[in-house]
Amino acid sequence: MSNSVEKIRGIYAITPNQILDIKLIEQVITQHSIGILQYRHKTNNTEVKLNEAQQLRQLCSEHNTLFIINDDINLAQKVNADGVHLGKEDASIATARQHLGENAIIGVSCYNDLKLAQSAEQQGASYVAFGALFISSTKPGAPVCSLDIVTQAKQTLNIPIVGIGGIDFNNQQQAINAGCDSVAMINALFQSNG
Repeated sequence: MSNSVEKIRGIYAITPNQILDIKLIEQVITQHSIGILQYRHKTNNTEVKLNEAQQLRQLCSEHNTLFIINDDINLAQKVNADGVHLGKEDASIATARQHLGENAIIGVSCYNDLKLAQSAEQQGASYVAFGALFISSTKPGAPVCSLDIVTQAKQTLNIPIVGIGGIDFNNQQQAINAGCDSVAMINALFQSNG
């Protein structure tokens, strides 16, 4: 396991799906000692995405934070990101590895499917994500993954497990106790409380 994969613990920050507020993101990285940040912006404006990804790459380098791009292998390659996170509609692990190299971190969404996670590990995934562990306002219709599945996964997998979906500072310990190495947060980190 490479040193970078060891950073997949604690809070896994995911950027909100909106125009970036770099100052806010830097504040969150510093305040919560974020070891890994995923850029997730569902816009078709490639110029905006490239510009934002470059700013985040720089920020993550300054703070020794891993930088992951959601879905977009090409963008990850352009900005020299540490890796990519793939969902079920995205490219294969092999394709990502071919484009990004042996040392790239490749995460895979496994929803609530333990077999999918085992298969991802065999194909060379660096980590797997399970969720939604709790009701999520970001993806309200997402299938729910019971914490029991995470516990089973922890017993059978040798790669880090990231919990995602509805996780906040009140319930993160439940996810960690169930076997998550890291917990993904969006709203708990980036929605201002007033």
